[in-house]
Amino acid sequence: MLEVVCNTSPLQYLHQLGLLHLLPALAPKVIIPPAVVEELAAGRKAGIELPEVERLEWIEIRQPVSLAALPLVTDLGPGESQALALALEMPGTTVIVDDSLARRTAAALHIPLTGTLGVLLAAKRRGLITEIAPILDHLQALRFRVSPVTRTAVLKLAGES
Repeated sequence: MLEVVCNTSPLQYLHQLGLLHLLPALAPKVIIPPAVVEELAAGRKAGIELPEVERLEWIEIRQPVSLAALPLVTDLGPGESQALALALEMPGTTVIVDDSLARRTAAALHIPLTGTLGVLLAAKRRGLITEIAPILDHLQALRFRVSPVTRTAVLKLAGES
């Protein structure tokens, strides 16, 4: 991965797994929009264990120039909307999103995308983690939704089927 734009949930789940360090190991620059910073701060205020991204030297906080470039998709959250807008402004940049509507929107806009599971697969390929199956179990315990079909596909891609 080169530069990536990341939404809130991948940061949340990788942090809660103790694997947030995978992002800078896989991408030289991780860019997040201000809405993601705000969503993480709101979650911390509500008592959720979330990273303080403002303190991470490998994260760049960048305001999108215009949200008008994004089609009117009313069910996207602010973090997803801003992350997709940033990715549109930076052709070739991969966006890391987990939400299915955000993923469909990215695909429709021809924005390269991955998600938390894609980050884990890339980390496994690079030898940064040894197994994905126990991480998937932990993710599901954290209420990350992984369908049985997706789980099987991820484990097969990871060579763990």
